[in-house]
Amino acid sequence: MVSNASPEDRPPALRLRGVNKRFPGVVAVSDVDLEILAGEVHVLAGENGAGKSTLMKLIAQIEAPTSGVLELHGRPMPHQGPGAARDLGISMVHQEFVLAPDLSVSENLFIGREPGKYGWISRSAERRAAQRLLRRVGLAIEPDRQVRHLSTAQQQRVELAKALAVEASVLILDEPTATLTESETRDLFGIVRELTAQGIAVLYISHRLDEIFEIGDRVTVLRDGAVVETRPVSDLDEGQLVGLMVGRDVENLYPRAYQEPGEVRLRVSELNLADTVRDASFEVRAGEIVGMAGLVGAGRTELARAIFGAELPDSGTVTLDGRRLKIRNPADAIAAGIGYLTESRKEDGLALQLGVDTNITMAKLPMRRGLIDLGAQRRVAEKYTDSLRIRVPWVGRPVRLLSGGNQQKVVLARWLETGAEVLLFDEPGRGMDVGAKSEMFHQMDRLAAQGKALVLISSYLPELLNMCDRILVMRQGRITGEVARSADFSDFSEERVIALATGAKDTHD
Repeated sequence: MVSNASPEDRPPALRLRGVNKRFPGVVAVSDVDLEILAGEVHVLAGENGAGKSTLMKLIAQIEAPTSGVLELHGRPMPHQGPGAARDLGISMVHQEFVLAPDLSVSENLFIGREPGKYGWISRSAERRAAQRLLRRVGLAIEPDRQVRHLSTAQQQRVELAKALAVEASVLILDEPTATLTESETRDLFGIVRELTAQGIAVLYISHRLDEIFEIGDRVTVLRDGAVVETRPVSDLDEGQLVGLMVGRDVENLYPRAYQEPGEVRLRVSELNLADTVRDASFEVRAGEIVGMAGLVGAGRTELARAIFGAELPDSGTVTLDGRRLKIRNPADAIAAGIGYLTESRKEDGLALQLGVDTNITMAKLPMRRGLIDLGAQRRVAEKYTDSLRIRVPWVGRPVRLLSGGNQQKVVLARWLETGAEVLLFDEPGRGMDVGAKSEMFHQMDRLAAQGKALVLISSYLPELLNMCDRILVMRQGRITGEVARSADFSDFSEERVIALATGAKDTHD
């Protein structure tokens, strides 16, 4: 039975003492002392590159420490690999789901650990055990259902159930709300609180400050691989936490100030794409940032992909500066002056094995006598690494080795080099720390001031409400309404956006 004592009075479920991790030429984790208590949500905070990911991998035994001691429930935990860590009760839910889409839910929950005897798998026992786990995470679906047919939020809960299948006493959650809506996030927090009430220690990683203050009990801040401070979340405010994370003053995270927009630059009229986008029509003016809100699956990304030519619409028109465009593929969109920062930059936005210089120039290669001008390519890349403050030792460094924030800046640099006049930003802040987000949003504000037309797609309403001049709300493939910034901000609210996104009764009608 779980003790009723507060988390602070319970023993550490996990303790790290003097833990170090060195890679060739890099100290990723430096002399870390950390205690995670049974029944608490312990937040790990810090900028990208602070050492959070490495520390998680050390705890999950994906990586071995260079030195130091890890203790689980008071006993030393020698490095024996991730399988051994799971057997000991340490589970990790990765930001990018690790599920087999063509297998059933129950098969995913027990893959490699199937119940049975004498080499035979008991599917009935597996199904019964799966039902118990699914009830534990509040997921009312059939265990025989294929994972590929589940929503993002449902897959998130399957990942949680999979973690609990090993009787976890320590649960690591890496950016668990990155793809969830506000209501789905609240549901997840309810599950997390139920787990901590059962005595499970939760190590929670998030870049969203409001989440840290809502779900966290204590927070440990990392900077340059070392622990800066561990404090109760209730002892801090956002400004103090940001100061601990970055070790410097950060410009106002959301710099946007209202300005009178110019002429219409982008006009989309009656765009249709299969069953995902229906009769979408909207305009974006010069100097304007227009937001796109909606639940997961509302059609926002599909609309952006159709404008960019990544998906061929069934009907509709796209006009730029009064000129009707014929976009059959992304090359046509790029030539017309449209750039798209994709939601999944690692899958669709970057060539991860290639250098920063190649990734920046791949949409507009500098040529000389029919060959790529490598000197010009290097100079272009160096220009953007300086102006956008891309942290990289040399421009030929493979982009896969960069933090998420620096990778996003590389994608932005590519579209700036093409001279794009319309920029579609799809979840640009996802996986970025507060310092990198601040730089990205300031850059967006500068681009709007130059007269460019920007579209910002985000599932995080504070980004939309603070950065956008207008917010278009999508539901089931349709634009269901518009929320405009007003002098008193009376309509510019989360409640108004959520009402349009969910189809709830709108009190403003």
